[in-house]
Amino acid sequence: MIAAAAAPPRPHPRLAAATRGCHTDGQMDAPEYDLMDAVEDRMWWYRAVHARVLDALAARPGPPGRPWLDAGCGTGGLLVRLMGLGRDLAGLEWNPRAAARAAEKSGAPVVSGDVNALPFPDGHFAACASIDVLCHRGVDPTRALAELRRVLAPGGTLVLNLPAFDWLASAHDIRVHNARRSTRPGAEAMLRQAGFTDVRADYWNSLLLPLMVLQRKVLAREPDHTSDVGEFPPWLDASLFAATRAERLLARAGLRYPAGGSVLAIASRPLEA
Repeated sequence: MIAAAAAPPRPHPRLAAATRGCHTDGQMDAPEYDLMDAVEDRMWWYRAVHARVLDALAARPGPPGRPWLDAGCGTGGLLVRLMGLGRDLAGLEWNPRAAARAAEKSGAPVVSGDVNALPFPDGHFAACASIDVLCHRGVDPTRALAELRRVLAPGGTLVLNLPAFDWLASAHDIRVHNARRSTRPGAEAMLRQAGFTDVRADYWNSLLLPLMVLQRKVLAREPDHTSDVGEFPPWLDASLFAATRAERLLARAGLRYPAGGSVLAIASRPLEA
């Protein structure tokens, strides 16, 4: 049974003010898609979040014989990493140019569409992944979660990555049109209220959180600063990724972190639904 719908998380006041007058049609700033496409196969953060999503799907792959969906697939980096896992795949992306690029890179079918109104039949997917999408100004979290639940088969898996903590809002959020950030308890409550079960959320990018605070609140605190996406010197990229890999191994051993730059949540559509 679905609990009474929760009020969607309200946009962070700074982000709401900063993005007022920007696109509200679901698209990031156009240059951000180009940056994503250029670096998502090697930049440390993308490799780290993709590894986390793959771990979650390996642990809870959903019913056999059904495809997986990347909802808000951008230019296709996660789809590329999923291609070798033996599942049929599909992608959805609002920006038509990014959707075409994702299809070109991954070979998976990718449609241009809206996560608030998914163009797929009920119960079609074994699992849905969505990386930093529900935080977006163009997304209604309540509607999007209802749609993701609808297109999942009973027993299907939802994996979400969400940026953490309103106080970490920065120029990066403005560039990519984030309107809200989450907490672990907030993500878990949102998923349960949307009718999901077996909900678990965890902070990650925790070991690097002090550096993230320094970057966002001191070095790049002005609202017109560039986003966090870009090329890093190889030695720095390798060092940052090594920190996330060590953190991931500790998480596999059962360690849960009290805070982090992101929240990764996994949940299931009930079998009886």
